[in-house]
Amino acid sequence: MDRYELQKLRDLPIEGVAGRLGMEVTRHAAICPFHTDHHPSLQFNRARNTFRCFVCGASGGAIDLVMRQQGLGFRDACRWLAEKNDIILSESDKVTAPLSPRRGDGDEAFCAQRYARYFIYPCLSEAAKRFLYEERRIDPRVVQWCRLTSWRDRMGGEWLQIPYYDRDGHLIGIQNRNLLKGATPRFRFPRGSRCGIYNLPVLNLLKPGEELWITEGCSDCWAMLSAGHKAIAIPSATLLKPGDVEQLSALNSQLSTVFHMYPDNDVPGERLFLQLQEKLPSLVRHRLPPGCKDYAEYFLKTL
Repeated sequence: MDRYELQKLRDLPIEGVAGRLGMEVTRHAAICPFHTDHHPSLQFNRARNTFRCFVCGASGGAIDLVMRQQGLGFRDACRWLAEKNDIILSESDKVTAPLSPRRGDGDEAFCAQRYARYFIYPCLSEAAKRFLYEERRIDPRVVQWCRLTSWRDRMGGEWLQIPYYDRDGHLIGIQNRNLLKGATPRFRFPRGSRCGIYNLPVLNLLKPGEELWITEGCSDCWAMLSAGHKAIAIPSATLLKPGDVEQLSALNSQLSTVFHMYPDNDVPGERLFLQLQEKLPSLVRHRLPPGCKDYAEYFLKTL
C-alpha cells in the first residue's frame, strides 16, 4: 500500500476504531482488553489519535490497537481496518475491474462523467437479482429508484454497483459490493468517491412534518424504502462527517422533519445513534427484536 493509504488508516478516529473492535468507550476511556481490568484504565487521546493503558503500558495508534486486540500482524491489521471502514488498498487491486479508475496521488477528484453512463440503463446480472430480490427481498421499484446495476471483473467475480448522488442528482461516488459471500475485499470505491449520506435525492420529496428514517448502510436503506418509508443511510459512526449532520439539522429546522432510527444491535450501531442524537434531539429510537442484528434482517422477518 502507498503512504497516502497508510496515513488514511492511521488517521481513522481512534475511538471509532475501538468501537469497531467492540470496545465500549465512555469519557475517552475503556476497559483494557490486554490485561484483567475491572475499571477503565485504557485512555484515548483524541488530539494525538492514540491510546494508552496506564496499568499494563499498552499504547499506540489505530493500527496498533487492531494488531494487539485482534492478534494480527501489521498487514492483516491494515486489511481489517480497510475492510471495516470501506477503504481500498493498492494491494487489493490484484483483481482488476473494468470500471476501476487509475490510481493517482491521493488528490484525484472523482470523475462523474466516466461512470454516469453506467446508471442510465442499469442492468442486473443473475447473481445481483438473486441477492436483491431473493435474498434481500427488495422491491423492484426501489432498485429502479436507486439505479442499482452490476458488473463482472476479469476473474469472474460478480459486483453490485451502488451510485451515490447529491441532493441535486449529481453523481458524487460509487460503492462496489462484492456479491461472493466471504470474499475480500468486500467493498471497492473509485478514487475520489464521496460516499457519505446515501439516497440524498429523497430529501427533495419530503413534505413538512413528514418522517425520515435514518439507517446504517445501503442494505438497510433499501429494506426501509421497500417497507414504504422515506429513508437515507449513513455508512457508520466512524465515517459520519460534520457536514452530513448539518444537512439533517437544516431539514429539522426548515421542514420540522421527524427522524426515526432502528440502531444496529452492536456497539457501532449504538454509537452512531448517540452521535446523531446529539445533533438531532428529536430522533426517535426504535429497538430491533432479539435475534435481529439490523433492520434489513428485521424486514425479512416481517414479510
